[in-house]
Parts: sequence; C-alpha cells; structure tokens
Amino acid sequence: LKFAIDETKRMLNIPDDYLVGIVPASDTGAYEMAMWNMLGAKDIDVCHWESFGKGWFGDAISHLKLRDTVEVTEHTAGYGELPDLTKTKSDRDILFTFNGTTSGVRVEDGCDWIADDRTGLTLCDATSAVFAMNMPWEKLDVTTYSWQKVLGGEGAHGMLVLSPAAVARLESYTPENRPLPKIFRLTKKGKLDAGIFKGATINTPSMICVEDYIDALAWAESVGGNDGLIKISNANLAVIEKFESENEWIGFLAKDKAIRSNTSVCCTLDLTPEQIKAFVALLDKENVALDIGGYRDAPPSIRIWCGATVETADVEALMPWLQWAYDEVKTN
Repeated sequence: LKFAIDETKRMLNIPDDYLVGIVPASDTGAYEMAMWNMLGAKDIDVCHWESFGKGWFGDAISHLKLRDTVEVTEHTAGYGELPDLTKTKSDRDILFTFNGTTSGVRVEDGCDWIADDRTGLTLCDATSAVFAMNMPWEKLDVTTYSWQKVLGGEGAHGMLVLSPAAVARLESYTPENRPLPKIFRLTKKGKLDAGIFKGATINTPSMICVEDYIDALAWAESVGGNDGLIKISNANLAVIEKFESENEWIGFLAKDKAIRSNTSVCCTLDLTPEQIKAFVALLDKENVALDIGGYRDAPPSIRIWCGATVETADVEALMPWLQWAYDEVKTN
C-alpha cells in the first residue's frame, strides 16, 4: 500500500508536502469523505456543468444541509459549456469537477481562475482527468480519483490527495451535529489520522486490486509515465477532431477546444434521438463499439472513451464504422 502511494506521488509529480491516501468506495467515497469532514467552515461555491458535479451540489444542500449554516452559491451551465468560474471567490470553499465525464467538458489548463492566495479550499473531483490531463496541484487542496478510469483498473477504492491547507482544515474544524461513519473519519482526537496516508487503511482493501493498480502504474511508466499517458489521450482526441472536421454530420458537444475533454469525448450527430439509438445499436451489434450512447441526462449524443488504455489505432479504425453506421441509419 505504501509503495502504491509513493509511486502515485512520484508519477503524478504531487508536491512533497501533499498527502496521498487510499480510501474506501471509489472516487465517490473519497469525495464524500472530504465533503463530510471539511465543509461548513466557510461559505461555498459549487460549480457544475454535468450530472456528477450536480450530484455533489445536491449532496451539499440536501444531505449535509449546508444552507442551514453557510451560504452555498451554485455556478452552473448546460451540457457542452462551462459556467463563469471567475465568479467564484477566494475566501470561499470551491467544489468542482476537473473533467465532466458525461458532458465532455473540462476546466481549462492551469485553473487560473483559482487564486494562489485563497483562504478557502478547493475540492476537485478529478476521476476522469488524473493521468490524462496536467493537474495544477498548487491550485488543488483536495483531489480525488479512482483507479478504474484512465488507468482501467479495478473499482471500489478511491484516492484522496490533500494539500497542507486541507490538513489544517481537518485539524482545526469539527462540524457540529454531524456524525461520521468510521470509514469516513480522517482525524483522531483533533489530529489527522496519518496512518491512512502511510499505507494503513480505514477498512481492509482488496490487495488484488492494489496489485492491479501497481501493475497499471508500471504499465504507465512503460509508455512514458504521466506525460506519455496524456500524449496518448491527446492523440486519440485528435483522431476524432480530424474526422469531425471532414464530416458535417458530426460535431462536438464541447464546441470550445480549450474546454474539450480528451477522455470522455462527447459528440452530437445530425440524427434524431431515435436514429442515434439505432446508430449506437448498430455498432454494438457489430461488436465494434459498446455502450457509446450519450449519458441519459445529456442531449442526444454519443460518447467515445479516449483514455490512454485505448490505442490510437483503434480509434482510427472506429472512424469508418461511424460513417457506415450514419449512412445506414440515415438512408434506412
């Protein structure tokens, strides 16, 4: 476990004074753990532009009931767009997803809208961004991800990355009237439970899953490390961008290239919703592309995973099949 943590910090260039821990319940468990332990000390800005970010907003107001004690401001935009993130304030806690998995929209490189001299914390759900996009760690106080996204690993385990400011919050703030289940607790007697970040666990992990994660990290190293993984994802996106530029019937849900995801690539088609379902079914029947229909809450669309476990040659091979499926559906 300690080796997995140390390799994670090394490969992702996480600062030495940041902590990395393995926690239960995938990215969801890691993010909820941070929310339940840290939120309520300051007013909050929640930024969301797709379903998962909207879920964190819902949890903040409906389950944690944070509007009973602090101001919670919602910054939102439709699928394919980003809200105006510059409207967030540096003295408030900010919740956001780095990459909207169901909309194909990410934040811009660098996160320049986050102040370096902030007094609030940033809580970033980065599960479909880590190992595919450059993470500006100096802007991120709490970062969560899971092994099964870009690395294609096993589920059920989450990764929690904390800045010194996040640790300080844990040790200085205890939410009132908020019982925490044992698997959520990050402190003991007002101090950080440091064992979590040294390889101890709150509950027993699957060591087979841990070994699979270590194996995935070794594979990542073999293709060039973090930079190599990012390069593969960018190359996969470039294949679809070239195809889109040559065909008027397909477009990107994220029209602005600066905020276009290189992992969860979402495309609109010049087809009716029913035709898109037929398009998806055709490719599934041919065993060419599985489960590429857009997310149920998204506009009618398709979603192609372009993370680094997908070889660029396979994305290239998919493009003629997209044309075939479109022609079949359009003419029939």
